[in-house]
Amino acid sequence: MALQNFIVFEGIDGAGTSTQIECLRKRNKDGRFLFTQEPTSAPTGLFLRQMLRGDVRVSNQTAAYLFAADRNEHVNGSLLVRDDDRLVTGIRQAAQEGKIVVSDRYFFSSLAYQSVDADAQVARTVNSHFPLPALLFYFEISPGISLGRIGSRGTKEIYERMDFLSRTVDAYHRVLKEYEARENETGMEIVHVDASLPKDEVSRIIAEKIEAYLKEPL
Repeated sequence: MALQNFIVFEGIDGAGTSTQIECLRKRNKDGRFLFTQEPTSAPTGLFLRQMLRGDVRVSNQTAAYLFAADRNEHVNGSLLVRDDDRLVTGIRQAAQEGKIVVSDRYFFSSLAYQSVDADAQVARTVNSHFPLPALLFYFEISPGISLGRIGSRGTKEIYERMDFLSRTVDAYHRVLKEYEARENETGMEIVHVDASLPKDEVSRIIAEKIEAYLKEPL
């Protein structure tokens, strides 16, 4: 079931999720939002970032277990917040205490990325006990556009390849279709966002949806 006060941004690399987290963060005048990301900035997440850079090589199946371990700290660990609104661990506690937690990626990334070159059931099994977000934004974008954005920043991670991202998009669509069929049962609303739109337009769409969920202006 969905965890109230929990919102997730998802999409392939270069879709603009991190950019929109920062846009929303600038509107966080009253401090009711907490912002976070996966991999986390906890020790478990720092190891994963080494893996994503290619400094440490593991199989996709091993990666699924590692991401799930980091996610468990992210969701169920003690509440740790830095810089006033940067949540490191403790999503469940923060949400239950009334904070609106917005995460840049969650287990849907694992269900998509770790199913491309590995047994999809492994990622499903190790992520099956995590709560769903109340609101999931999926950033729709073509791999060609996303890679163009990634190229402008000068560095690439191991998954940032046209063939891999194309298959990841397909995997995302399969996963989202399954959850959309169960939306009434789970309580999670899925919002598809055209991430090729101008940044301000994407921000407006996201803000309107969050305001509708909260039933109050940002």
